[in-house]
Amino acid sequence: MAARFRAGIIGAGFMGTVHAHAVRAAGGVVSRVVGRTPEQAERAAARLLAVDVAASVDELVTADDVDAVHVCTPNHTHVALTDAALRAGKHVVCEKPLATSPEDARRLVEAATQAGVVAAVPFVYRFYPAVREARARIADGAAGPLWLLHGSYLQDWLASADATNWRVDPALGGGSRAFGDIGVHWCDLMEFTTGHRITRLTARMSTAFTERQGTEDGAVVLFETDRGATGSLVVSQVSPGRKNRLWFSFDGPDASYVFDQEVPDALWVGGVAENRIVPRGPDTMTSAAARSYARLPAGHPQGYQDSFNAFVSDVYSAVAGQKPDGLPTFADGLRAAVLTQAVRDSAQDQTWVEVPA
Repeated sequence: MAARFRAGIIGAGFMGTVHAHAVRAAGGVVSRVVGRTPEQAERAAARLLAVDVAASVDELVTADDVDAVHVCTPNHTHVALTDAALRAGKHVVCEKPLATSPEDARRLVEAATQAGVVAAVPFVYRFYPAVREARARIADGAAGPLWLLHGSYLQDWLASADATNWRVDPALGGGSRAFGDIGVHWCDLMEFTTGHRITRLTARMSTAFTERQGTEDGAVVLFETDRGATGSLVVSQVSPGRKNRLWFSFDGPDASYVFDQEVPDALWVGGVAENRIVPRGPDTMTSAAARSYARLPAGHPQGYQDSFNAFVSDVYSAVAGQKPDGLPTFADGLRAAVLTQAVRDSAQDQTWVEVPA
Protein backbone atom coordinates (compact mmCIF):
# COMPACT_ATOMS: atom_id res chain seq x y z
CA MET A 1 0.00 0.00 0.00
CA ALA A 2 1.22 3.51 -0.78
CA ALA A 3 2.30 5.79 2.07
CA ARG A 4 -0.69 8.02 1.34
CA PHE A 5 -3.97 6.16 1.49
CA ARG A 6 -5.83 6.12 -1.83
CA ALA A 7 -9.60 5.91 -2.09
CA GLY A 8 -11.92 5.20 -4.98
CA ILE A 9 -15.46 6.57 -4.63
CA ILE A 10 -18.45 5.03 -6.38
CA GLY A 11 -21.26 7.59 -6.39
CA ALA A 12 -21.14 11.31 -6.99
CA GLY A 13 -23.98 12.61 -4.81
CA PHE A 14 -24.18 14.06 -1.31
CA MET A 15 -22.68 11.05 0.45
CA GLY A 16 -19.84 10.79 -2.04
CA THR A 17 -18.95 14.39 -1.19
CA VAL A 18 -19.01 13.64 2.55
CA HIS A 19 -16.75 10.62 2.04
CA ALA A 20 -14.31 12.63 -0.09
CA HIS A 21 -13.97 15.31 2.59
CA ALA A 22 -13.33 12.60 5.17
CA VAL A 23 -10.70 10.88 3.01
CA ARG A 24 -8.75 14.12 2.67
CA ALA A 25 -9.15 14.96 6.37
CA ALA A 26 -7.65 11.55 7.20
CA GLY A 27 -4.60 12.37 5.08
CA GLY A 28 -5.68 10.30 2.09
CA VAL A 29 -6.33 11.14 -1.52
CA VAL A 30 -9.34 10.45 -3.74
CA SER A 31 -7.61 8.63 -6.60
CA ARG A 32 -10.65 7.90 -8.72
CA VAL A 33 -14.37 8.47 -8.86
CA VAL A 34 -17.05 6.86 -11.01
CA GLY A 35 -20.58 8.11 -11.63
CA ARG A 36 -23.64 7.08 -13.63
CA THR A 37 -22.25 8.77 -16.74
CA PRO A 38 -18.78 9.95 -17.82
CA GLU A 39 -20.00 13.54 -17.66
CA GLN A 40 -21.25 13.12 -14.11
CA ALA A 41 -17.95 11.51 -13.12
CA GLU A 42 -15.97 14.43 -14.58
CA ARG A 43 -18.08 16.96 -12.67
CA ALA A 44 -17.76 14.90 -9.50
CA ALA A 45 -13.99 14.60 -9.88
CA ALA A 46 -13.68 18.38 -9.92
CA ARG A 47 -16.00 18.76 -6.90
CA LEU A 48 -14.43 15.92 -4.91
CA LEU A 49 -10.86 16.95 -5.84
CA ALA A 50 -10.26 13.50 -7.30
CA VAL A 51 -7.08 12.78 -9.20
CA ASP A 52 -8.85 10.94 -12.01
CA VAL A 53 -12.11 9.35 -13.11
CA ALA A 54 -12.81 5.69 -13.83
CA ALA A 55 -14.67 4.66 -16.95
CA SER A 56 -16.47 1.88 -15.06
CA VAL A 57 -16.92 0.26 -11.67
CA ASP A 58 -14.71 -2.62 -12.76
CA GLU A 59 -11.93 -0.21 -13.70
CA LEU A 60 -12.17 1.51 -10.31
CA VAL A 61 -12.22 -1.59 -8.11
CA THR A 62 -9.26 -3.19 -9.94
CA ALA A 63 -7.15 -0.02 -10.20
CA ASP A 64 -3.66 -0.22 -8.70
CA ASP A 65 -4.01 3.31 -7.30
CA VAL A 66 -7.08 2.44 -5.17
CA ASP A 67 -6.58 0.93 -1.70
CA ALA A 68 -10.17 1.22 -0.47
CA VAL A 69 -13.50 1.46 -2.27
CA HIS A 70 -16.21 3.72 -0.86
CA VAL A 71 -19.70 2.66 -1.99
CA CYS A 72 -21.96 5.75 -1.92
CA THR A 73 -24.81 4.74 -4.20
CA PRO A 74 -28.55 3.93 -3.82
CA ASN A 75 -29.35 1.03 -1.52
CA HIS A 76 -30.26 -1.60 -4.10
CA THR A 77 -26.77 -1.38 -5.68
CA HIS A 78 -24.75 -1.95 -2.49
CA VAL A 79 -24.50 -5.73 -2.62
CA ALA A 80 -23.23 -6.00 -6.20
CA LEU A 81 -20.78 -3.11 -5.89
CA THR A 82 -19.42 -4.26 -2.54
CA ASP A 83 -19.08 -7.81 -3.79
CA ALA A 84 -17.08 -6.55 -6.80
CA ALA A 85 -14.73 -4.60 -4.55
CA LEU A 86 -14.23 -7.56 -2.22
CA ARG A 87 -13.48 -9.89 -5.13
CA ALA A 88 -10.81 -7.40 -6.20
CA GLY A 89 -9.27 -7.61 -2.71
CA LYS A 90 -10.01 -4.02 -1.77
CA HIS A 91 -10.88 -2.66 1.64
CA VAL A 92 -14.49 -1.41 1.57
CA VAL A 93 -16.54 1.33 3.18
CA CYS A 94 -20.17 0.71 2.22
CA GLU A 95 -22.93 3.15 3.04
CA LYS A 96 -25.80 1.75 5.04
CA PRO A 97 -27.78 -0.30 4.58
CA LEU A 98 -25.08 -2.82 3.82
CA ALA A 99 -27.88 -4.82 2.19
CA THR A 100 -31.67 -4.69 2.14
CA SER A 101 -31.98 -8.27 3.40
CA PRO A 102 -30.25 -10.18 6.21
CA GLU A 103 -29.30 -12.94 3.78
CA ASP A 104 -27.37 -10.60 1.48
CA ALA A 105 -25.77 -8.79 4.42
CA ARG A 106 -24.62 -12.10 5.92
CA ARG A 107 -23.11 -13.12 2.60
CA LEU A 108 -21.10 -9.87 2.46
CA VAL A 109 -19.86 -10.38 6.02
CA GLU A 110 -18.61 -13.84 5.04
CA ALA A 111 -17.03 -12.53 1.82
CA ALA A 112 -15.19 -9.75 3.68
CA THR A 113 -13.92 -12.22 6.26
CA GLN A 114 -12.69 -14.55 3.55
CA ALA A 115 -10.99 -11.65 1.72
CA GLY A 116 -9.21 -10.59 4.93
CA VAL A 117 -9.89 -6.89 4.37
CA VAL A 118 -11.20 -4.03 6.49
CA ALA A 119 -14.93 -3.71 5.79
CA ALA A 120 -16.81 -0.88 7.49
CA VAL A 121 -20.26 0.70 7.54
CA PRO A 122 -20.51 4.40 8.52
CA PHE A 123 -22.55 4.38 11.71
CA VAL A 124 -20.83 7.69 12.37
CA TYR A 125 -22.91 8.88 15.31
CA ARG A 126 -20.67 6.63 17.40
CA PHE A 127 -17.90 9.17 16.82
CA TYR A 128 -19.37 12.12 18.70
CA PRO A 129 -17.23 12.73 21.80
CA ALA A 130 -20.38 13.12 23.93
CA VAL A 131 -21.49 9.64 22.89
CA ARG A 132 -18.11 8.17 23.79
CA GLU A 133 -18.30 9.93 27.16
CA ALA A 134 -21.73 8.44 27.85
CA ARG A 135 -20.48 5.00 26.83
CA ALA A 136 -17.50 5.19 29.17
CA ARG A 137 -19.58 6.37 32.14
CA ILE A 138 -22.17 3.64 31.58
CA ALA A 139 -19.44 1.00 31.33
CA ASP A 140 -17.98 2.27 34.62
CA GLY A 141 -21.37 1.73 36.27
CA ALA A 142 -21.96 5.40 37.10
CA ALA A 143 -25.66 5.14 36.20
CA GLY A 144 -26.25 1.83 37.95
CA PRO A 145 -27.92 -0.93 35.92
CA LEU A 146 -29.75 0.67 33.00
CA TRP A 147 -33.43 -0.18 32.99
CA LEU A 148 -35.02 2.26 30.48
CA LEU A 149 -33.59 3.05 27.02
CA HIS A 150 -35.65 5.48 25.00
CA GLY A 151 -35.39 8.08 22.30
CA SER A 152 -36.29 9.19 18.80
CA TYR A 153 -34.89 10.03 15.40
CA LEU A 154 -36.93 12.70 13.63
CA GLN A 155 -36.54 14.38 10.24
CA ASP A 156 -38.79 16.52 8.04
CA TRP A 157 -37.43 16.07 4.52
CA LEU A 158 -40.61 14.23 3.45
CA ALA A 159 -43.04 16.59 5.19
CA SER A 160 -45.15 17.22 2.09
CA ALA A 161 -47.29 14.89 0.04
CA ASP A 162 -45.31 15.44 -3.16
CA ALA A 163 -41.81 15.13 -1.64
CA THR A 164 -40.00 12.09 -2.96
CA ASN A 165 -36.73 10.55 -4.09
CA TRP A 166 -35.45 7.04 -4.83
CA ARG A 167 -35.62 6.04 -1.15
CA VAL A 168 -39.43 6.03 -1.30
CA ASP A 169 -39.40 3.23 -3.89
CA PRO A 170 -39.03 -0.19 -2.17
CA ALA A 171 -37.29 -1.58 -5.26
CA LEU A 172 -34.50 0.99 -4.84
CA GLY A 173 -34.45 1.79 -1.12
CA GLY A 174 -35.59 -1.50 0.40
CA GLY A 175 -38.73 -2.68 2.13
CA SER A 176 -38.37 -0.22 5.02
CA ARG A 177 -37.55 3.46 4.60
CA ALA A 178 -37.90 5.36 7.89
CA PHE A 179 -36.66 2.58 10.14
CA GLY A 180 -34.24 1.12 7.60
CA ASP A 181 -32.78 4.55 6.85
CA ILE A 182 -32.56 6.23 10.26
CA GLY A 183 -34.05 3.90 12.88
CA VAL A 184 -31.09 1.56 12.48
CA HIS A 185 -28.76 4.46 13.31
CA TRP A 186 -30.53 4.93 16.67
CA CYS A 187 -30.48 1.21 17.43
CA ASP A 188 -26.80 0.94 16.56
CA LEU A 189 -26.03 3.90 18.79
CA MET A 190 -28.07 2.49 21.66
CA GLU A 191 -26.43 -0.94 21.52
CA PHE A 192 -22.95 0.57 21.11
CA THR A 193 -23.32 3.06 23.95
CA THR A 194 -25.07 0.85 26.50
CA GLY A 195 -23.77 -2.64 25.68
CA HIS A 196 -27.37 -3.89 25.63
CA ARG A 197 -28.71 -5.92 22.69
CA ILE A 198 -32.32 -5.90 21.54
CA THR A 199 -33.71 -9.41 21.89
CA ARG A 200 -37.45 -8.90 21.40
CA LEU A 201 -39.57 -6.15 19.87
CA THR A 202 -42.95 -5.08 18.63
CA ALA A 203 -43.36 -2.37 16.01
CA ARG A 204 -45.96 -0.33 14.18
CA MET A 205 -45.35 1.51 10.92
CA SER A 206 -47.40 4.42 9.59
CA THR A 207 -47.65 6.89 6.74
CA ALA A 208 -48.47 10.59 6.87
CA PHE A 209 -49.71 10.83 3.29
CA THR A 210 -51.81 8.05 1.79
CA GLU A 211 -51.20 9.46 -1.70
CA ARG A 212 -47.47 8.78 -1.39
CA GLN A 213 -47.17 5.09 -2.17
CA GLY A 214 -44.15 3.06 -1.11
CA THR A 215 -42.56 2.64 2.30
CA GLU A 216 -43.39 3.93 5.78
CA ASP A 217 -43.00 7.56 6.90
CA GLY A 218 -42.55 6.59 10.53
CA ALA A 219 -42.34 3.76 13.02
CA VAL A 220 -42.77 3.15 16.74
CA VAL A 221 -40.81 0.31 18.33
CA LEU A 222 -41.02 -1.17 21.84
CA PHE A 223 -38.20 -3.52 22.76
CA GLU A 224 -36.56 -5.63 25.47
CA THR A 225 -32.83 -6.25 25.87
CA ASP A 226 -30.57 -9.08 26.93
CA ARG A 227 -29.77 -7.23 30.18
CA GLY A 228 -33.34 -6.84 31.33
CA ALA A 229 -34.04 -3.29 30.15
CA THR A 230 -37.06 -2.11 28.21
CA GLY A 231 -37.10 0.67 25.68
CA SER A 232 -38.90 2.62 23.01
CA LEU A 233 -38.02 4.36 19.78
CA VAL A 234 -40.02 6.81 17.65
CA VAL A 235 -38.82 7.32 14.07
CA SER A 236 -40.23 9.85 11.60
CA GLN A 237 -39.24 11.53 8.36
CA VAL A 238 -42.35 13.74 8.45
CA SER A 239 -41.88 15.81 11.63
CA PRO A 240 -41.85 19.49 10.58
CA GLY A 241 -38.93 21.44 12.01
CA ARG A 242 -36.86 18.39 12.92
CA LYS A 243 -33.99 18.34 10.46
CA ASN A 244 -31.95 15.49 11.92
CA ARG A 245 -32.84 15.08 15.58
CA LEU A 246 -31.36 11.85 16.86
CA TRP A 247 -32.06 11.94 20.61
CA PHE A 248 -31.59 9.36 23.34
CA SER A 249 -31.99 9.03 27.09
CA PHE A 250 -30.40 6.00 28.77
CA ASP A 251 -31.66 5.81 32.35
CA GLY A 252 -30.34 4.02 35.40
CA PRO A 253 -31.33 4.50 39.05
CA ASP A 254 -28.30 6.75 39.70
CA ALA A 255 -28.02 8.79 36.50
CA SER A 256 -29.50 9.40 33.06
CA TYR A 257 -27.48 10.25 29.97
CA VAL A 258 -29.04 12.35 27.23
CA PHE A 259 -27.63 13.23 23.80
CA ASP A 260 -29.18 15.33 21.02
CA GLN A 261 -27.50 15.20 17.60
CA GLU A 262 -28.90 18.63 16.66
CA VAL A 263 -27.11 20.06 19.73
CA PRO A 264 -24.17 17.66 19.81
CA ASP A 265 -21.54 19.56 21.74
CA ALA A 266 -22.60 18.48 25.22
CA LEU A 267 -23.73 15.47 27.22
CA TRP A 268 -26.62 16.02 29.66
CA VAL A 269 -26.23 13.99 32.86
CA GLY A 270 -29.35 13.76 35.00
CA GLY A 271 -29.25 13.17 38.74
CA VAL A 272 -31.71 13.27 41.65
CA ALA A 273 -29.92 16.14 43.39
CA GLU A 274 -28.64 18.01 40.33
CA ASN A 275 -28.30 17.87 36.58
CA ARG A 276 -25.03 18.54 34.77
CA ILE A 277 -24.08 19.64 31.28
CA VAL A 278 -20.70 18.25 30.25
CA PRO A 279 -19.33 20.34 27.36
CA ARG A 280 -17.41 18.60 24.64
CA GLY A 281 -13.69 19.21 24.94
CA PRO A 282 -10.39 17.46 25.61
CA ASP A 283 -10.17 19.22 28.97
CA THR A 284 -13.80 18.76 30.07
CA MET A 285 -14.62 15.12 29.41
CA THR A 286 -13.48 12.47 31.83
CA SER A 287 -12.88 9.45 29.58
CA ALA A 288 -9.83 8.98 27.39
CA ALA A 289 -12.05 7.63 24.61
CA ALA A 290 -14.14 10.81 24.52
CA ARG A 291 -11.10 13.09 24.74
CA SER A 292 -9.45 11.33 21.79
CA TYR A 293 -12.35 12.35 19.52
CA ALA A 294 -12.69 15.87 20.95
CA ARG A 295 -10.29 17.42 18.45
CA LEU A 296 -11.15 21.04 19.26
CA PRO A 297 -11.41 22.96 22.56
CA ALA A 298 -14.85 23.28 24.11
CA GLY A 299 -16.84 26.07 22.49
CA HIS A 300 -15.52 25.32 19.01
CA PRO A 301 -18.34 23.25 17.49
CA GLN A 302 -17.80 19.79 16.07
CA GLY A 303 -20.48 18.22 13.93
CA TYR A 304 -21.49 15.48 11.51
CA GLN A 305 -18.60 15.93 9.08
CA ASP A 306 -16.12 15.87 11.97
CA SER A 307 -17.60 12.57 13.15
CA PHE A 308 -17.43 11.20 9.63
CA ASN A 309 -13.80 12.29 9.39
CA ALA A 310 -13.02 10.45 12.63
CA PHE A 311 -14.75 7.32 11.31
CA VAL A 312 -12.72 7.27 8.09
CA SER A 313 -9.53 7.99 10.02
CA ASP A 314 -10.24 4.91 12.17
CA VAL A 315 -10.92 2.84 9.04
CA TYR A 316 -7.52 3.75 7.69
CA SER A 317 -5.92 3.05 11.07
CA ALA A 318 -7.47 -0.43 10.94
CA VAL A 319 -6.05 -0.96 7.46
CA ALA A 320 -2.63 -0.01 8.86
CA GLY A 321 -2.96 -2.80 11.43
CA GLN A 322 -4.28 -0.89 14.43
CA LYS A 323 -7.44 -1.87 16.31
CA PRO A 324 -9.52 1.26 16.88
CA ASP A 325 -12.21 0.78 19.50
CA GLY A 326 -15.78 0.82 18.26
CA LEU A 327 -15.17 0.77 14.51
CA PRO A 328 -18.51 -0.23 12.90
CA THR A 329 -17.95 -3.17 10.59
CA PHE A 330 -19.98 -5.27 8.18
CA ALA A 331 -21.13 -7.29 11.20
CA ASP A 332 -22.87 -4.13 12.42
CA GLY A 333 -24.38 -3.71 8.96
CA LEU A 334 -25.74 -7.25 9.26
CA ARG A 335 -27.14 -6.42 12.69
CA ALA A 336 -29.01 -3.46 11.16
CA ALA A 337 -30.48 -5.69 8.46
CA VAL A 338 -31.62 -8.23 11.07
CA LEU A 339 -33.30 -5.51 13.16
CA THR A 340 -34.98 -4.02 10.10
CA GLN A 341 -36.41 -7.39 9.13
CA ALA A 342 -37.66 -7.94 12.68
CA VAL A 343 -39.40 -4.54 12.67
CA ARG A 344 -41.01 -5.28 9.31
CA ASP A 345 -42.16 -8.72 10.45
CA SER A 346 -43.63 -7.33 13.67
CA ALA A 347 -45.42 -4.49 11.92
CA GLN A 348 -46.89 -6.89 9.36
CA ASP A 349 -48.04 -9.48 11.91
CA GLN A 350 -48.95 -6.95 14.65
CA THR A 351 -47.14 -9.00 17.27
CA TRP A 352 -43.94 -9.34 19.29
CA VAL A 353 -41.05 -11.03 17.49
CA GLU A 354 -37.75 -12.46 18.68
CA VAL A 355 -34.65 -10.80 17.21
CA PRO A 356 -32.01 -13.35 16.06
CA ALA A 357 -28.75 -13.05 17.95
